Amino acid sequence: MTPAMTLTAAPAPVATAGSRALAYRLNFRPDIEGLRAVAILTVLGFHAGVPFFSGGYVGVDVFFVVSGFLITGLLLARVTAHGTFSLADFYARRARRILPAAGVTLAATALGCWLLLPPLGRADAAYDLIAAALSVANWRFIAGQTDYLAAHAEPSPVLHFWSLAVEEQFYLVWAPLLLLIAVLARRWRRSALPGIAVAVGVVTAGSFALSLHWTAVAAPLAYLASPSRAWQFGIGAAAALVAPYVARILSRRGGAWARAVTGWAGVAAIGWATVTFDGLTAFPGTAALVPTLGAAAVILAGQRADDRSPAGVEAGRLLATGPSRAVGRLSYAWYLWHWPVLVLAQARLGELAWPARAALVVAAALPAVVTTRLVERPLRFSLVVAARPRRGLALGAVAVAVPLVAALLLGTGAIRQLESDARNAAGPLPAGATGGPSLLATPGPAGDGGPVRPAPAQARVDFPPIAGCEIPPEATTGPACRYGPPGASDRIVLIGDSHAGQWFTAVEQLASRRGWAVEVLVKQGCPLPRLTVRNPQLGRTYTECDTWRERTLARLAAGPRPRLIVAASLNRYTADARALARGWESTLDRLVATGAPVAYLRDTPTFGRDVPTCVSGALQSWRRCAVDREAALPRDQLAEELAQGRHAGVSVVDLTRAVCPPGRQCPAVREGILLYRDGSHLTSTAATILAPRLENEIDRLKLLPAVNR
Repeated sequence: MTPAMTLTAAPAPVATAGSRALAYRLNFRPDIEGLRAVAILTVLGFHAGVPFFSGGYVGVDVFFVVSGFLITGLLLARVTAHGTFSLADFYARRARRILPAAGVTLAATALGCWLLLPPLGRADAAYDLIAAALSVANWRFIAGQTDYLAAHAEPSPVLHFWSLAVEEQFYLVWAPLLLLIAVLARRWRRSALPGIAVAVGVVTAGSFALSLHWTAVAAPLAYLASPSRAWQFGIGAAAALVAPYVARILSRRGGAWARAVTGWAGVAAIGWATVTFDGLTAFPGTAALVPTLGAAAVILAGQRADDRSPAGVEAGRLLATGPSRAVGRLSYAWYLWHWPVLVLAQARLGELAWPARAALVVAAALPAVVTTRLVERPLRFSLVVAARPRRGLALGAVAVAVPLVAALLLGTGAIRQLESDARNAAGPLPAGATGGPSLLATPGPAGDGGPVRPAPAQARVDFPPIAGCEIPPEATTGPACRYGPPGASDRIVLIGDSHAGQWFTAVEQLASRRGWAVEVLVKQGCPLPRLTVRNPQLGRTYTECDTWRERTLARLAAGPRPRLIVAASLNRYTADARALARGWESTLDRLVATGAPVAYLRDTPTFGRDVPTCVSGALQSWRRCAVDREAALPRDQLAEELAQGRHAGVSVVDLTRAVCPPGRQCPAVREGILLYRDGSHLTSTAATILAPRLENEIDRLKLLPAVNR
């Protein structure tokens, strides 16, 4: 980031060209400083959940355009004045501007994580802090957000560093590219501007095309990846290229009105996107054109051929006022601080209403002011540091090293504690009860604390052993997933989404005791009832789910009849009870038509938080991680109807009393068994312990021939 500036054209000698060429002169732009205020306030409103800020995430897009305009404008000024520029000086300037404040924030966040997060949360945060310090946070978060199995992870206190990583990755390529063009132009005694214009056009068009493609197939990748965001910096760069010409045009007669209309149209575009966009908007995609072009319009509308400040009815006049500029000057540090304050406060206090969240982000202005005055500005404008590029680069290296050390200390301590918890939980797995109020055959500890099985860190990866059989969102077909004795003629089919897959170990024991196989037909995030839903990993309508469901049901109808079909699915894909009932009726009719008995497994409780993380900090009092029963285990109308025999051929198997006994709360831990691997899926350990209870229910319902126990 550079000081807000304007670009004006003036004939100036360029030594390498041997002729008079267009030069770019830098002047301060108070309206751009105010535009930064618009950007940061929209982001803060969005993160605080303030009404009418559902699309406030577009503030980041405004920042990208402003950055592309200012940084490319700076480089254009150097190239037109001197024919080249120093990469060392460029990166030293960025290091002085960006890294010290970021380093202080990251180090303070590491301290906050140590004080406020449970051990497993501290371990996660340590990895995130390392990625943020190294400017690769966006790629770490892409891996997490495109992984369905990690969808219930708690928000990272440095999630917002994704945008800083995108910016640094862009300039890691952009500055050398412009330098190469400048050097070649100087050698050939030509102006570098045409080559730079071509580069801007190619990068912007290519990146935008990639953004459209990724938005359609992998929304988190499109949103967080630098290649699909580069076009927004390119729009800013294009604005920098044409700015002097626009200034001349707008200085003519009637230009004042054109400037006013253009500027206010840009502000309106940003405001409209802020109010009307939301989490369901396919973004970035074509939607990102609205705030991106809006920001470019505001910038160009404030561009002047002279040095006058915005006047009259122009949008720039409002943006250039003292309060707007003050917020704009604070925008970088405020952006750094607001998110860790919000996340860490809610990690300790729980989910807060939007007024409380808004108060927190406003309070984050205090450390932002301190950081700006004591760290950012003194180092950015230090004559001693600026005197030599290597001093700025050394300062940047220190600003990266300090949070890295803090993150390593944080992570090392957390991992040691988690390993100790795992050792304390070692031992043979107890047998599960076949029925009754106790979870275990021999009731476990009656207290409210102690070691848990599996240990919290192990629970995170305690998946059913069916890797590759829970097919990912983008797939419509899966491999042949059959487990059991080779050549077994009979099989049990386990069908549904990941809430069916969680029962694999229990169903596998049921089948193995009879010498049968288990066929797994499971797709992640895909409701078994006939519903069309939106997939958050893909960021669009989940057509692959509809295709998979239809193909799977058709395959079951055409294949050999199974001995039993066990069906399960998350029942929270829609709040429309009628649509859910119709969807289940359609699917169950087709399952019954196969001629096999169908067992509907009632869905397990949903906690809405990362249970292993919570338990890792509550081993002395498991109750701290319990949740309200009504919220976690709402009424299941289908289960009630099946219990009353309203759907011939389908029986309900309800094991929820074993994991959530009658009472006001559903526990995360019962009798020393950690029940969930995330916010809603059972650990494979818990499913194994529930296997005898499942078989007892199947026997009671006479769905299969009984075997000796």
